[in-house]
Amino acid sequence: MSSLRTDNDTWDIASSVGATAVMVAAARAAETERPNPLINDPYAKLLIAGAGTSGAWQFIADQSAVARIAETDPEIGAMFEHMSSYQAVRTHFFDAFFADAAAAGIRQIVILASGLDSRAYRLTWPAGTTVFEIDQPLVLEYKTSRLAEHGVQPTADRREVPIDLRQDWPAALKAAGFDPAQPTAWLAEGLLMYLPADAQDRLFEQITALSAAGSRVAAESIGNQAPDRREKMRERFASITAQLGVDEPMDIAELTYEDANRANVADWLNTHGWRAEPTAAQDEMRRLGRFVEIPDADEESFSTFTTGVKS
Repeated sequence: MSSLRTDNDTWDIASSVGATAVMVAAARAAETERPNPLINDPYAKLLIAGAGTSGAWQFIADQSAVARIAETDPEIGAMFEHMSSYQAVRTHFFDAFFADAAAAGIRQIVILASGLDSRAYRLTWPAGTTVFEIDQPLVLEYKTSRLAEHGVQPTADRREVPIDLRQDWPAALKAAGFDPAQPTAWLAEGLLMYLPADAQDRLFEQITALSAAGSRVAAESIGNQAPDRREKMRERFASITAQLGVDEPMDIAELTYEDANRANVADWLNTHGWRAEPTAAQDEMRRLGRFVEIPDADEESFSTFTTGVKS
């Protein structure tokens, strides 16, 4: 089944881009159950349990399944291990970003395309902190109702902004109580690859316009893989998911936009009033002892974590 993007496409937690949030939450659930986890997300397993989707993501949360995959195809096993470790490292990095922002006195948080992000529930926020979550209405509705059913309450003043980022989300954000005069910590995690290059520029223009001096921003940008490498991985994933009984494996490549003209996030920020620094994901994985060697991977195929402060 094709999942190609269209200009006005929408989704819930079981389809299209929404289903990728389940995969990410599955990785957080798996990490939380490791002997020495980098992060602790007690709600990830709860969120994926009610998602009602099926796909390779369900095996990420099952270490015994990953072991079976590795026996069948060691390279795919390494890919799954890399994926799980990468999500843990990514989450750890951006958790630290928010901790630093809070320590600097920032009390206004915006999580763009929040998906099944549970930071408004699992992090310890200082008194007076407001966390705004922007995403598709059905995605936010699922997360809120699922956690409420199990008595889980946010640890900050959590406010939903149910709107597509292709629409006038700044107006919706301000209507929810956002104050552009106050410093803000912004997060664009697991988002930019789902935007065309021009939409990425527009997003950061909007963020910049809404950011008071001292605001902070953090973003994840995905590296580029050679076409033959992507096709090889697509074939391998199709083969292994078929063996695991996944009838219609999700092809994330169909959901993303690749554009050679996409702006480098740190460069863009540094020329638009921010002081930004990039961190190579593979360096952060090595620093935390979680780097997984992937055959045929090159440096450009890894992602980058960028943080910036508004001048």
